[in-house]
Parts: sequence; C-alpha cells; structure tokens
Amino acid sequence: MMRTLLTGTAYFAAVFAAGFVLGVLRTLVLVSLLGELAAVLVELPLILAIAWLVCTRLLRRWPLSPPSAQGMGAVAFLLLMGAEAGLSTLLAGRSLAEHLALYAQLPHQVGLAGQLAFALFPWIQARRSLRLPS
Repeated sequence: MMRTLLTGTAYFAAVFAAGFVLGVLRTLVLVSLLGELAAVLVELPLILAIAWLVCTRLLRRWPLSPPSAQGMGAVAFLLLMGAEAGLSTLLAGRSLAEHLALYAQLPHQVGLAGQLAFALFPWIQARRSLRLPS
C-alpha cells in the first residue's frame, strides 16, 4: 500500500512538473498561433509520451502488481485533478464550479481524456510486464 502511494505521488509530481512547463508554453505561445483546441492537440502527445516514460522508469525501479499499479494511477490522477483545480482557483481566480464547468468545452474534454490515459498507464505497463520475458 505504501509503495502504491509513493509511486503514485512520484508519478504525479514528475508528470505535473513537465505538464506545468508545457502548459505555460501552450498558453503563451501555441494558443495565440493555433487556437485552444489545436494547441491542446499539439501538447497532448508530448505530455503522454513523458508520462509513459516516467511510468516506465518508476515501475522498473519499484515493480507493482496490476492491481497496485491501478492504485498508483488512481493516486496520481486524484493528485492531478486536485492540483489542477487548485491552480485554476489560485491563478485564474475561478471557483470550483467554474473550473468544473470548463469540462463542457472540447479542449478541456480532450485534456481530460489525456489525464485518464495518464491514470491508466501504470496498469497497462504492469500488465505488459507480466507478459514480457525477464
């Protein structure tokens, strides 16, 4: 249980840090050039690739069973959702209701789909490691 919490927290922290940098670049550069949806579509494969690599590295260092890896993804997802809501409130001055209302917009739905993939990566990788020869 403790390893699940620690790996989930490490996974969240590493990917959130990368996502924060990419999000700033997306907001300051890409949105004005491409529009919000296209900017998200450019950023999403990059952050998912980073998430996949971070997840791979963590699970090689601290292997988890598929159920524990599922917990790792859930911990990381919950921390990510909390951090995103907190930043939305602090930096953009939105209420929680206003933040949640953003998910009615397509760019935010695409981002949420990416966040769900991020949450599934540990489970996918743990299952794959069971089938790979050692």
